[in-house]
Amino acid sequence: MSSNSHSAKRITTGSLLIALGIIYGDIGTSPLYVMKAIMGERAISEVLVYGGISCVVWTLTIQTTIKYVILILRADNNGEGGIFSLYALVRRHAKWLTIPAIIGGSALLADGIITPPISVSSAVEGLELIYPHIPTMPIVIVILTLLFLLQSFGTQIVGKAFGPIMLVWFTMLGALGLLSIIEHPEILSAVNPYYAYQLLFTTPGGFWILGAVFLCTTGAEALYSDLGHCGKENIRISWVFVKTCLLLNYFGQGAWLMQHTGELLPSLPIANPFYAIMPDWFLIFGIGIATIAAVIASQALITGSFTLISEAIRLNFWPKVRLIYPTNVKGQIYVPSVNLLLWMGCVVVVLIFKESANMEAAYGMAITITMLMTTTLLSYYLYTKRVGRVWVLAFLALYLPIEGSFFVANLLKFTEGGWFSLTVAILVITLMYIWRKAFYIKKRLTEYVPIKDYIPQLRNLRDDESIPKYTTHLVFMSSADRTSEIESKIIYSIFQKRPKRADIYWFIHVDTMDEPYTMEYKVTMLDGKDVIRIDFRLGFRVEQRINLFFRRVVEDLVKNGEVDITSRYSSLNKQNLIGDFRFVVLEKFLSYENDLPFWENTIMQSYFNVKQFTTSEGKWFGLDTSSVKVEKVPLIINPAREVELQRVN
Repeated sequence: MSSNSHSAKRITTGSLLIALGIIYGDIGTSPLYVMKAIMGERAISEVLVYGGISCVVWTLTIQTTIKYVILILRADNNGEGGIFSLYALVRRHAKWLTIPAIIGGSALLADGIITPPISVSSAVEGLELIYPHIPTMPIVIVILTLLFLLQSFGTQIVGKAFGPIMLVWFTMLGALGLLSIIEHPEILSAVNPYYAYQLLFTTPGGFWILGAVFLCTTGAEALYSDLGHCGKENIRISWVFVKTCLLLNYFGQGAWLMQHTGELLPSLPIANPFYAIMPDWFLIFGIGIATIAAVIASQALITGSFTLISEAIRLNFWPKVRLIYPTNVKGQIYVPSVNLLLWMGCVVVVLIFKESANMEAAYGMAITITMLMTTTLLSYYLYTKRVGRVWVLAFLALYLPIEGSFFVANLLKFTEGGWFSLTVAILVITLMYIWRKAFYIKKRLTEYVPIKDYIPQLRNLRDDESIPKYTTHLVFMSSADRTSEIESKIIYSIFQKRPKRADIYWFIHVDTMDEPYTMEYKVTMLDGKDVIRIDFRLGFRVEQRINLFFRRVVEDLVKNGEVDITSRYSSLNKQNLIGDFRFVVLEKFLSYENDLPFWENTIMQSYFNVKQFTTSEGKWFGLDTSSVKVEKVPLIINPAREVELQRVN
């Protein structure tokens, strides 16, 4: 890892500010809607207020602090976090772990569609307190549209301002909460877990309030996903400040609610306790700061979604779509197709649900699924690290019932909005399953042959002057894992499709490693200096710029005297000119010569239908389009039965 990366993760005032700006947007804006959701349409009572706040305190403690800040941050993959980084740590141990990885990643992507609308809507709806008839939906859609338009420019400049703004936000949360607590200091006794027990298990219908309580910890998954940006120690230290400010605000909202016992929250002049604890003169400033904080929360989820997709592509969970790196900041990425899908999804959410209160059910559902899947993967990670089986079982015994309860409580709200996030998650799961399954079908049925059997033929082809020279250096991308093998389709392309005579044959293979930023290569001379294989080992977060990497390897080989790349044409050789390079990429298509079982046929047809809209193999590997030849080769998965034809006179 680079020194810059290390310095960014040292504990300094600047790094703590960066952590505030990048990580806590989602969980930091939860006070906007959590207490409002807990109260719902119920009459304000001591049991509801004290019990609700007690649930929030212990959810933030058990779920966010213990599970994520203390435990899960230990499962870092060379400094990187997130559900796919965790999967990369354990995938070699059991094939079934693909299932929780796909489900969790899909639910997290669904969360990326719901978080921006609920955060921005909750903030903008505060304007109704000053201008009662203002239409908030168009404002929310405009803000979200501008946010998604900005993504293509990169967030380097805006990102530097995030930290100080979030510092102002959390300071405001703590200060407002503290001022309100002074009015009713007894509210602090809600820290007693008995109030949570009383609400959940002795109050009729109390258990179902967990669906609203869960909203206070929805941003916890972002703590782990953004581990690589900030480092675990910066996250842990800044969390102390963040949690303190959050709890002060929740207690402050509770203190205000206790002054209105017996009343219904929606019937009060200010129907959101978050805005109610603000002095009148501060309201417009509070709404402005809340809106900016909501935009920052949305930005964090959008950036996280881009990172998630880039990892999914390299782990063969997602189609190879176009990736853009708008700045020089490590890890910063822009995915145009996903940006468009997220924007469309966010606008649809606003149009369907209209108000933040209607989005709460859809919001909680997606992230409970992700957390359950993270718990499953983490327990297996602990098991592979030889943590005592008793401790692994204790971890599962604590968190599966807690997260299972949150999931069940959210299921109650399925018809109110939970259906939306589940629908999005199922669509993403389906796409990931098709892509993964098709990858293995292709890999299993691709024919490989020993390359040593064809070395003499390559020599003969190279020396056969009756065949026009195709290029000086012919480069093939190969999927063969073994150095001694090559795809039969490549041999067919060289000798039969159109004989490709060259002076030097290169075969390039790319391995995606479980570590995020590995950049290694290995050179194998298969026939002196004229048939060469290069194996790149690239981390799952490394941009696959094969053209650039290949050029660097060739330079190293020339410097070491291992290969001569000067042109073999006599007139050009005298001038020491470099020979021409040409890349050949084989793109498979589904042959009509197939007699497939129904399910495999459906998978492969779906795969090739989606593939039409994705980036070509040449562009994906970062090859220079002027020197790339793309050849279509039929993928004959299961040859059709022999056809009986009769000749007639």
